[in-house]
Amino acid sequence: MLFAALTALTLIASGPPSGLENEVRAADARFFTLFFEQCDPAALRQMLVDDFEFFDDRGGLVATDAESFVAQYASRCSERAAPGAWRSRREVLADGLAVYPIQNYGAVEAGEHVFYERQGDGPETRVGRARFTQMWKQEGGAWKLARVFSYDHSALP
Repeated sequence: MLFAALTALTLIASGPPSGLENEVRAADARFFTLFFEQCDPAALRQMLVDDFEFFDDRGGLVATDAESFVAQYASRCSERAAPGAWRSRREVLADGLAVYPIQNYGAVEAGEHVFYERQGDGPETRVGRARFTQMWKQEGGAWKLARVFSYDHSALP
């Protein structure tokens, strides 16, 4: 009986993405495109819970609420506006991405991503990779980011 249940779970996990997984992947893509490639502090704020927290293995506790995180983002937006400024892009590695439901709250997303940089309009170079775990909260039909853990950063050749 236990073997049958585990086999069924394995088949489910290896099948096509669920509705939940598709929703979280879409929210993830919106968030990171907005964060790295656009500049819209009001839109970013709408994607965060009030008590948002961001933890990073290189910087420690980066943000303890949505307002301070959005303020940091707005400052970076201003810096990126210069023609020769450095610009970044993030790409999630779909093969390792997993989404798990959290009853009466939302979902946990875990995966790995790579980062690209370019200066001004120069060529883009892949510069690093990291793992992430994110807690998403579903509020009124919208997915909001509640917690981010970014870790295991390493440079790429």
